[in-house]
Amino acid sequence: MAADVLVVIGMGGMGQAILRRIGAGKKVLLADFNEDLLESVMISAVGDGYDVVSAQVDVSSRESVQALAATARELGSVTGVVHTAGLSPVQAPVEAIWKVDLFGVAVVLEEFEKVIAPGGAGVVIASMAAFLGGGGIPADVLASLAAVPADDLLLIPYVAGIDHPGAAYSVAKRANQVRVQSASLRWGARGARVNSISPGVISTPMGQQELAGESGTQMRAMIEGSGTKRVGTPADIANAAAFLLGSDSSFITGTDLLVDGGVVAAVDTRTRSRVAG
Repeated sequence: MAADVLVVIGMGGMGQAILRRIGAGKKVLLADFNEDLLESVMISAVGDGYDVVSAQVDVSSRESVQALAATARELGSVTGVVHTAGLSPVQAPVEAIWKVDLFGVAVVLEEFEKVIAPGGAGVVIASMAAFLGGGGIPADVLASLAAVPADDLLLIPYVAGIDHPGAAYSVAKRANQVRVQSASLRWGARGARVNSISPGVISTPMGQQELAGESGTQMRAMIEGSGTKRVGTPADIANAAAFLLGSDSSFITGTDLLVDGGVVAAVDTRTRSRVAG
């Protein structure tokens, strides 16, 4: 019997938490651009009893993603794919954010659509930034972001006209959500599902960098004004991913699960209050 294969792309805090939350009993293919990080995580996981193999991947390269998908298929039945890899505004310039956060997600959806097994499921990590900064995208642009082939995404004039990393990040993450919506129909034709998760501020190395950056004060204010008043943990996201990849969510596909501690709800509520007042 072919092994059930779980692919986890991105070995940051969320990727590692997802591995440990749902990787037991599966053949797990770990992938990251950083080979040193990849080796460290793999050694730790093997020591803890997980059945893992690793492969270096550059999600900004279709050829690299194609090779990763082929490796996954060779390992067994690809029943789970989780894409967590991404760059934040404090980590990278606009061009890199487009290549990794926009094109990278789109090409992973396209290539793993070809190998996902019937009954399988995928999860893409988006961001609450899609709600806070990605809401002003014109309808025709959003339609293009959802539907054009991945190789044409960076040619969209609206994309080319954005020169601020924060704006690029928000647009890329909103695009992730609508790409997942579109992909759910194609994945569904294979008997598989795909959804996205939009995390809030999560205590990962990336999240800590953002809190220490120019937007840190604003982010802390949003957390304090939220219903939970706390930073999220990688385990919060791993629990959401486990739900969306499991049988309890068999009637859920093409949707986004906002896991932000109530930040977006609080921001929206305050905005409506100002309008009403």
